[in-house]
Amino acid sequence: MIKKFSSLAILTGALSLTLITACKDNAKIYAENDPVIKNMDPKVKPGDDFFKYANGTWLRKNPIPGAYSSWGIGNVVQEELRDRMKKINQDALEANAPKGSSTQKIGDFYYSGMDTVDIEKQGLSPLKDELKKIDDIKDIKSLVEEFAHLDGIGVTTPLGTYAGQDSKNSDKIMLQLGQSGIGLPNRDYYFNKDAHSVTVRTDYQQKHLPTIFKLGGLSADAANAAAKKTYALEISLADSSRKLEDLRDPYHNYNKMTMAGLSKLAPDVDWKSTFDKMDYKNTDSVIVGQPEYYRALNKALHDYSIEDWKNYLRKNLVTTFGAYLSKPFDQELFRFYDMVLYGNKEQLPRWKRVLDAENGLMGEVLGQIFVKEYFPEKTKERYVKLVETMRETFREHIQKLDWMSPQTKEKAYYKLSKVMPKVGYPDKWKDFSTLDINRGPFALNVMRANNWWHKFNAAKLGKAVDRTEWGMTPQTYNAYYNPSNNEIVLPAGIFTIPGFKDENIDDAIIYGYAAASTIGHEMTHGFDDQGRQFDAKGNLKAWWLPQDSVKFTQRAQMLINQFNGYTIYGLHINGKATQGENIADLGGIVIGLDAFKKTDQYKEGKLINGFTPLQRYFLGYALGWLGQDRQESLSSQILTNEHSPGFMRVNGPFTDVPEFYEAFHIKKGDKMWLDPDKRVKIW
Repeated sequence: MIKKFSSLAILTGALSLTLITACKDNAKIYAENDPVIKNMDPKVKPGDDFFKYANGTWLRKNPIPGAYSSWGIGNVVQEELRDRMKKINQDALEANAPKGSSTQKIGDFYYSGMDTVDIEKQGLSPLKDELKKIDDIKDIKSLVEEFAHLDGIGVTTPLGTYAGQDSKNSDKIMLQLGQSGIGLPNRDYYFNKDAHSVTVRTDYQQKHLPTIFKLGGLSADAANAAAKKTYALEISLADSSRKLEDLRDPYHNYNKMTMAGLSKLAPDVDWKSTFDKMDYKNTDSVIVGQPEYYRALNKALHDYSIEDWKNYLRKNLVTTFGAYLSKPFDQELFRFYDMVLYGNKEQLPRWKRVLDAENGLMGEVLGQIFVKEYFPEKTKERYVKLVETMRETFREHIQKLDWMSPQTKEKAYYKLSKVMPKVGYPDKWKDFSTLDINRGPFALNVMRANNWWHKFNAAKLGKAVDRTEWGMTPQTYNAYYNPSNNEIVLPAGIFTIPGFKDENIDDAIIYGYAAASTIGHEMTHGFDDQGRQFDAKGNLKAWWLPQDSVKFTQRAQMLINQFNGYTIYGLHINGKATQGENIADLGGIVIGLDAFKKTDQYKEGKLINGFTPLQRYFLGYALGWLGQDRQESLSSQILTNEHSPGFMRVNGPFTDVPEFYEAFHIKKGDKMWLDPDKRVKIW
């Protein structure tokens, strides 16, 4: 349910009037540096391809750099964030901070990642102890014990365990099991016949896997043999894994059972001993997402030899840590996972890769420093106010629905009132005091950090749910809705239009770029095909009247059909898998639009650079999806991601919004025209 971008301010009432006045005072600056006008391509008709009309000049002037699979506004923001984090790290390097302090950990992690001289000398040696553990596997019992150990340091295994909220009792943390264990991003890569999937799996079998085994010390013949067996093992697991769209049904993927029930699925795994080894102590029941997968795993334990399994685990170990080892390992992983899968032409500079690793492993340590410098309290207050404006407007939309019964509306009002916004940064930070970071091997720092996160997660079992916890760092350019907490999480990093101060941007842009595309989008997720099945407290529970569910499903099916009809590089967008994001996009747009209609700017109707407030609203929304992707990246996204491609998240939902036709005089015969009876209206 994660959304890939968003932004800016919150200005209502007197604040809104102040903003518009400021824009008038800065008219000369705005004429030269308007956040939307400079990106537009007037040669494209808005009714033919609005995304290119709004963004075409920027796309033409900003080709995708070689180190990226895509390039857009999110990347530009991320570059700003990286530059800021680089300064934080460089300052930490020179600080001579006390052992155990956040500054020491930041500086030492950065040092170990940038110390290429030692990294090249070390080769594979940082993994020698872990490789020895794999070598010592003798039978199924010791194999499963090694699964448990490797899982604890972040290596992919077939176990797929994690501690998470019980969907039907959100106050309780339960041990959960879900399909895992494959090396390609998605089970469909093993079976689909489209050109991209065939290219990827052919390279994986014939080039990538043999290369990894050769780097691990096998001869060419032995490496080829190990690659064939490993691929066969993975395809047996993939064959019993569910498709992307089938993972969207929260009831179908909720199978609570006792330990005895789990043992019936996979009797050759000593689950109690395994869970104890993984720090999941005193487990008496579990939630299994895909039971058929664990039956297949039990069969695979016998179908493949211990040596086959050992090679599979060696490959997974090297794949997990290869990017932190010497150049041959790092380059092969880049070649396959970046070039072949996503079309990248070259690697990011090393300092950016080290920062990205650091941000992923201890981002809140960086975040505490980041927000002090770049996200003051007064900025946070703005966005908190905009959330409440969107909440009230969403309530008005529910009130006006002609397809929802009064009984369900009352419960919808209540759930909406309980949506908890987390804006900017946490009120309480995670405690990383027990995380050991030093200037030793980079791979071992990553391994210890992985293990810290594993123990942090495992320690949640049996404890009260911490509803204040964040799942993203403040410096992240992203946002999400969590149905189990009924919360929207809006990190500081997402509230950015690069190159602009938000107090200098008109409401129309703000409401399109931020209120609609992020706040409204995430809020609407609480009422999409998945989110609507959770109640106000975050429990999986039927709270709609049956006839309301039927009417919702009928409208959602129209959106599924609409997106199923879009084809890119010979691949159809998966309307069923992407329906939640498409519902949230459309909902965010129409709710954000009505919120914008309350502002002074909309009511006054004055032109800015020749465009009406309504037109600027749609241009502001399109600004949030400013970007382009390589063919490989788009193909991978369609196969593996619940989000539609960015340009379709503009052109697709806009065709369902009557005000879009009004704003840009879209007429029948234009490519984006959709007959009124085919336009989707949910919220």
